[in-house]
Amino acid sequence: MMVSAESLPRLWPLIFLGSIVLLMISIVTGLMFGAVPISLEQIVSWLTFTDVDNGDFSHVILEQLRLPRTLLAVVVGAVLASSGAVTQGLFRNPLADPSLIGVSAGASAGASIAIVLLQPSGASLMGLSIVSVAAFAGSCIVVVLVYRLATNTQGTSVATMLLAGIALTFLAGSLTSLLEFLADNTMLRRISLWRMGGLDAANGSRLLLVTVIGFISIAVFYRYRYALNALLLGESEARHLGINVDRVKFHIILCVAAAVGVSVAVAGTIAFIGLVVPHVIRIIVGPNHRYLIPLSATLGAALLVNADTLSRLVLAPTELPVGLVTAAIGAPMFISLLRRRSAYGS
Repeated sequence: MMVSAESLPRLWPLIFLGSIVLLMISIVTGLMFGAVPISLEQIVSWLTFTDVDNGDFSHVILEQLRLPRTLLAVVVGAVLASSGAVTQGLFRNPLADPSLIGVSAGASAGASIAIVLLQPSGASLMGLSIVSVAAFAGSCIVVVLVYRLATNTQGTSVATMLLAGIALTFLAGSLTSLLEFLADNTMLRRISLWRMGGLDAANGSRLLLVTVIGFISIAVFYRYRYALNALLLGESEARHLGINVDRVKFHIILCVAAAVGVSVAVAGTIAFIGLVVPHVIRIIVGPNHRYLIPLSATLGAALLVNADTLSRLVLAPTELPVGLVTAAIGAPMFISLLRRRSAYGS
């Protein structure tokens, strides 16, 4: 049910506080559940530095495995959902997501090139594996090409950007398919698992890198909240309001490419977070990016943390790729929204 525009400013503190509480509960749940259950009492003992029994390894599990993984899920979920929100505003399409500009397809192609042609071992760069670095490079290359194709002396065309993104997505997809055809069984399995998404490789350096880039990007998104609201009226109207439309487009595309690119590089392809979360929130609070961006970030983080917890529980002790879980959750939810679109005026 949509909150009315008149009551939203008054209810906003309560709505945002509720989303933060939901995120905190999700984080605690993510720390508690897995192949080895950890009680709330053990988590409190760990947080308060209380001495534990010599045979209790819960603090080791929390510090080395679950805390980095859960925090990475928080940051990646926030990045994907907030990037989806601003992408939908930029394209003026509630069904848009960052994959439209080729980020995910470019990352998949880059990762496939590294796995098949470079055959990386344990080498790393800034805490990222060679596969992750190649994935980030691939996403950036595709986005740069999309932006260049859509930009001329008259400015940057959103429609051309969309078409160029679709074309380069198919091109990157064909390259990935070719590499899968050439790969042996081991390489093919690595490509498949990477494309399914996963947070099992979380560590401090990856978390720090994604957090820094993600925080900067979300801050830029929020800075342009009023410009994005104006763009919903059309580019001509936004220019009449004194907004430098081309600069807004460039900064938003740059931040989406950087944030989503590094998220996909460290966690693989995670479906539906950037599409479903902002779409649902837009139905509830409307299209105002002042509310849409922070709420997308918090609820996107909560959704990915819960999906990661489910991925560890469904077939425990085996872990499902988290991308499969988000797709299994997101697709039925999105279909349900489409079936009931008349109820909210779409």
